[in-house]
Amino acid sequence: MKKHITTLSTGIEPSPEFAKKGLAEYAVNVGTKCSHDCLYCSTGSSLRMHSSFKEAGESPFRFGYGIVDPDTPERVAREAGRLRNRGLVQVCTTVDAWAPEAQDHQLGRRCLEAILSQPGWNVRVLTKNVAVQEDFDLIEKHRDRVLVGISLTATPANETQMTVVEARASRITERLAALMEAHRRGLRTYGMLCPLLPGIADDYDSVSELVEAYLAFGAEEIFVEPVNPRASGLRLTQEALLQDGFVREAESVEKIRSWQAWSDYCARLMGTVQQVMAEKRLLEKLRFLLYPGRLTDSDLQRIRANDAGVKWLGN
Repeated sequence: MKKHITTLSTGIEPSPEFAKKGLAEYAVNVGTKCSHDCLYCSTGSSLRMHSSFKEAGESPFRFGYGIVDPDTPERVAREAGRLRNRGLVQVCTTVDAWAPEAQDHQLGRRCLEAILSQPGWNVRVLTKNVAVQEDFDLIEKHRDRVLVGISLTATPANETQMTVVEARASRITERLAALMEAHRRGLRTYGMLCPLLPGIADDYDSVSELVEAYLAFGAEEIFVEPVNPRASGLRLTQEALLQDGFVREAESVEKIRSWQAWSDYCARLMGTVQQVMAEKRLLEKLRFLLYPGRLTDSDLQRIRANDAGVKWLGN
């Protein structure tokens, strides 16, 4: 895996989109490319015009490398002290501050230190890497100001499929163990089920098991988001699963590559998650993130008829 260095211009920046999602008012990002190599990731599409890719001689749509800015924590520290309107900041929103290339520079920990050194800031951590455990000692000192989120994308039974799709992220069982440790230490946690791929993690039993796990670890709220159909993510996911012999799963992903089928998948997933949360009498903890512009009229009406827990996004 190749690791590239870049220079970014931002530290803590407003994030209106993540504010709509109920995740955070501000964002910190430590680079432009994460080496976890999640095949479904849409970050390459959204950041494709960033100069760091040209400087590194890399395509934003290829894998096997990461791009970070080691000086990000210094900018974060300056802005954490300078900004007057303080609130909840997410680390990170486009890349992972605990991915291997970020670990080389302790970017996750240094950003946390920079933010938490100033009063008035709270932090939402989101990662797929259990390296975040190394920073639980720091988070423990500020336990009331930090929400720990370790994303789950499948149950342990389908862990092998996800190692194909999320090549360098921590394994599902490792993530569950890290969440257990966070709970043991009394840290605040929340759930992030994103994405729940068809044929792997969108069925009732899988959703129920994942929700139960988060609840056992004290999750204050549970966010769910369908897989993003932008760019080539679904095709790459399908091809990788097929190549490794997961034919049924590959076929399930292939089916939602059409607009109508993807819309139906969203509506079915919403219904399944909603059913699970309602059965547990915890609908108030559900945050299902959904862009209505990508839905067919019939699926849109179907969801609006009972949209408890839905966070409607977009215009």
